[in-house]
Amino acid sequence: MTPQQVVERDFIASQWRLMWRKFRRHRMAIIGGSVLALFYVLAIGGEFLTTYASDWRYPIAINHPPSRIHLFDGGRLTRPFVRGIVADRHPETLAAIYTEDEHRYDIRLFVSGEEYLLFGFIPTTTRLFGVDDPGALLLFGTDSIGQDVYSRSVIAARISLSIGLVGVAITFLIGVLLGGISGYFGGRVDTLIQRVIEFLLSIPTIPLWLALSAALPLHWSNLRIYFAIVIIVALIRWGGLARVVRGKLLELRER
Repeated sequence: MTPQQVVERDFIASQWRLMWRKFRRHRMAIIGGSVLALFYVLAIGGEFLTTYASDWRYPIAINHPPSRIHLFDGGRLTRPFVRGIVADRHPETLAAIYTEDEHRYDIRLFVSGEEYLLFGFIPTTTRLFGVDDPGALLLFGTDSIGQDVYSRSVIAARISLSIGLVGVAITFLIGVLLGGISGYFGGRVDTLIQRVIEFLLSIPTIPLWLALSAALPLHWSNLRIYFAIVIIVALIRWGGLARVVRGKLLELRER
C-alpha cells in the first residue's frame, strides 16, 4: 500500500476504526484488555469454573498453600494429578505442616460436585474440572477456616466486576447527557450545571463513603449496601466526564 493510499484510508476511516487501530498499537492496552476479558469470562462462568462451592470447607487443611499439581508419575509423563493431604503440627511452634501421601487423584474435566444454579437459573452439578473425593484441588490454597480461596475469588469477581459496570454506565449516561446540554445550550443552563458540578467535585470521597455506610438501613445485606453506595457515588461523580463533553461541544459549536 502506497503512502498516498494510507493517508486516504485514514482520512475516510470511521471513529471506531481509528480507535481500534490505536488500541492495537498499544501493547499494554492489549495485555490489560486480555486480562480484563479473562476476568469477565470467569465471572460469567461463575460456579461452573470453580472447583467447590463458595461456602465449602476443608477442615483438615487450614491456611493450606496451593496444591502441587504433578505431571510425572514414576518418571513418566501422565495426566495432571494431585496427592492426598496429611496434616501435622510442628512439635515446638505448633504450626500446621502439610505433606503429601501416596494417594493419587487425577484432575478430570466435567466432574460432578455440589448442586448449583448455572447462570442463576439452570440447576446442575457439573463443574469444568476437579478431582474426586476425598481428594482436594486447592489452586489458591485455603483461608483461615479452610475455605477454597480460588472458588471464593471467582464468585467475588462477579460482584466486583458487575458493580464496576453499573457505576461506569450510570456515570457515562449522566455525564454525556448533562455535559451535552451544558455545552449545547450555554447561558444560564450552562452556568447552573457547572455550579452543580463544582459542588459535587468538592465533596471528599472517604467522608462521603463513611456517611453513606452509616446512613443506610442496618437490616440491608452487605451486597445490597455495597451496590447502593456505588450507585450513589456514581450519581455524584459524573462531573469530570460532563466537563469533557461540554468542552467538545463548545469547540464544535464555535466552528
